[in-house]
Amino acid sequence: MKPILKSSDYKKIKSLISDLPRQYRTREIGELQLEMEKANIVPDENIETDVIQVNSYFEVTAMDSDQRICYSLVLPADADLEKKKISIFSRLGVALIGFREGMEIEWKLPGGIKKFKIEKVLQPLTSPL
Repeated sequence: MKPILKSSDYKKIKSLISDLPRQYRTREIGELQLEMEKANIVPDENIETDVIQVNSYFEVTAMDSDQRICYSLVLPADADLEKKKISIFSRLGVALIGFREGMEIEWKLPGGIKKFKIEKVLQPLTSPL
């Protein structure tokens, strides 16, 4: 499965990573770079609304426990767990960005390999201006 990234997200994430000093480049960032290398990059206007992007709200179910996880995926500066906003540099963020509603994915997390089903993806409202 190849992730799908809209062009502006790809450029933003790539810029954030390139600006990071080496000592802050975690394993997750390395995994994100690998995912980005194999991603299908599409023009912003062609991205489907059911694909998890930067600023998307998503709901996933952990297949092994039926636990429902609900967050918005944001840039690192906007991450705030109390407000249910996780960074694209987090393990779960790396695992989910670019995948669409209805898909099942497997990803290595601290507790081992976990399987998730993406139940819902919503995009933020945007101004027509």
